[in-house]
Amino acid sequence: MRHNKKFNHLSRKKAHRDSLLANMTISLIMHKRIFTTLAKAKALRVYAEPLINRAKNDTMNNRRVVFSYLQNKEAIKELFNEIAQKIADRSGGYTRILKTGHRLGDNAKTCFIELVDYSEAMLKDAKKTEAKKTRRSRGKKVAAAEAPAEEKAAE
Repeated sequence: MRHNKKFNHLSRKKAHRDSLLANMTISLIMHKRIFTTLAKAKALRVYAEPLINRAKNDTMNNRRVVFSYLQNKEAIKELFNEIAQKIADRSGGYTRILKTGHRLGDNAKTCFIELVDYSEAMLKDAKKTEAKKTRRSRGKKVAAAEAPAEEKAAE
């Protein structure tokens, strides 16, 4: 029976689990998207969303409470300055989990967890990098073949 078991212990002791979730929350705040297992992502969502919600109200007490969980000044600055402005009008649901399949080594379910308001920016960055890729070997051959055809058309 699973009476009074409200959260996933992730096969870790309390101190290890707290460190894991704090480090993952810092990475999520700094990078806006992280790749992890589905169980860890679900546990991270429960841990991170109340901290993100506290960032909406920028007071000294809220900064101290969030710092007591994360212990990282850069992440606190990022959370309270940049992320809090983007999520100001959102009432909840600050993260999104996207399943990506299974890991090869142990067949664990894997996923992305990302901040919802930053997913559009990530997609735009991905499209820009794809557009820059060129196939250099084909470009010279195609350009050389088109040049004589243009000369004949001009005559």
